Amino acid sequence: MRIVLKIVKWLLGLVVLAIAGVAIWLYATPPALIRVASGYSAKIVCSNVFIARRDPDNILRVDVQAPGHWLLGYMNVDVDRDQKTVGAALLGIFGKSVAVARDGLGCASVPDGDVARAKGVEVSTAAPAAQQDALWPEGNRVAPSQAPDFQAILNDASLIGKGMRAVVVVHNGRIIGERYADGFSADTPLLGWSMTKTVTAAIVGTLVKGGKLAVDRKELFEPWKADGRKDISLADLMAMSSGLEFNEDYGDVTDVTRMLYLEPDMAGFAEAKPLAGDVGKVWSYSSGTTLMLSRIWQDALGEPTKALDWPRQALFGPLGMNSAVLEADENGTFVGSSYLYATGRDWARFGQFLLKDGNWNGTQILPAGFVSWMREEAPASKGEYGKGQLWLHGPDAGVPAGADPDAGFDLPADTFWMLGHDGQSVAIIPSKKLVVVRLGLTPSKLGFRTQGLVAALAQVVE
Repeated sequence: MRIVLKIVKWLLGLVVLAIAGVAIWLYATPPALIRVASGYSAKIVCSNVFIARRDPDNILRVDVQAPGHWLLGYMNVDVDRDQKTVGAALLGIFGKSVAVARDGLGCASVPDGDVARAKGVEVSTAAPAAQQDALWPEGNRVAPSQAPDFQAILNDASLIGKGMRAVVVVHNGRIIGERYADGFSADTPLLGWSMTKTVTAAIVGTLVKGGKLAVDRKELFEPWKADGRKDISLADLMAMSSGLEFNEDYGDVTDVTRMLYLEPDMAGFAEAKPLAGDVGKVWSYSSGTTLMLSRIWQDALGEPTKALDWPRQALFGPLGMNSAVLEADENGTFVGSSYLYATGRDWARFGQFLLKDGNWNGTQILPAGFVSWMREEAPASKGEYGKGQLWLHGPDAGVPAGADPDAGFDLPADTFWMLGHDGQSVAIIPSKKLVVVRLGLTPSKLGFRTQGLVAALAQVVE
């Protein structure tokens, strides 16, 4: 019996040592997957607390855990409202990451932990011009349609989709209807995820109009001049046809998750990628591509402070998108692929701006015809994507590879889209003078597609 007890004690000692060893390893050198999970948690909570003014416990329970990865269920966060930081770690201990809020720039992941340096990136926070007491878009008053068939569409849970947070419908330049989920309102800024890419394309357009950029420009980065990347043009990047290597898969440690949550200089990470295909002949969707576009247009302005002010000065201010916050990385490069927060009404303003070909209240903000060029098919995309960071079809959740996501929906031929992760979309139909914004938290595994809502609305508006 004594021998047995000694063996049991010895085995228990080994187990304790093994557990201690694993704990020390996880604490000292946490795997990249844990750091991605904590970085994602810190960033999502930070932005929703300091931009959308939401409850951190609700954000952690709902938004952070939406992707379904088991690690996210064991993340703890610590919100410091005085320092405007959010820390996150597995079980509150392992793989700690931090995000910091900066006035006018939203939140930034700080993978290297240098919060002081990240806070040194500043932007003008001058108050936006007051909106008129007028109907949207000049003001924020809304006169909803009372048509029963229209109301029935907006009240149909199957059409607006599970996880809907905001639906805004614009017809003939006015909001005719909207819906908001419990806990959200017309004043809640919501993340557009990859819809931000189309906004970045418009910002590029403002510099094209000003003569500071040209879509045929090549030799975009100094290191590229020494190899085949010298032939990549701005237009190739806009059309997602650069030929550069980039893995856009989510749910693990890939190029996109590493860039967003482990790299202080996101554009530099993307810029260093080698060619994996022929320039202009291979279409590959890449958030890294849009980070490079942000770096290019910011550098074209020459002055970092001027560049940080530019989105509000050149686009958001003129359009009255007073809620819009385009977030920048730790180094001050806008995360133009993914991180724009705005209310449903302000996303609708941008959709109406595209419908009007980059013209707002008689002022041509983008070059004439630039939005039409954005909508032209990127040849390498085989009908999927436009030349300017937008989609030629609606969401493809649950659609087999190679199938038409719009099949079975009666959509006008001129419909084009802004699309984002987890069910974000803006549909623009010039022939119907119709813009439909749908924002929410609807993971693709649910198979929801906004085409049904848009098609139904297109049939009832005159």
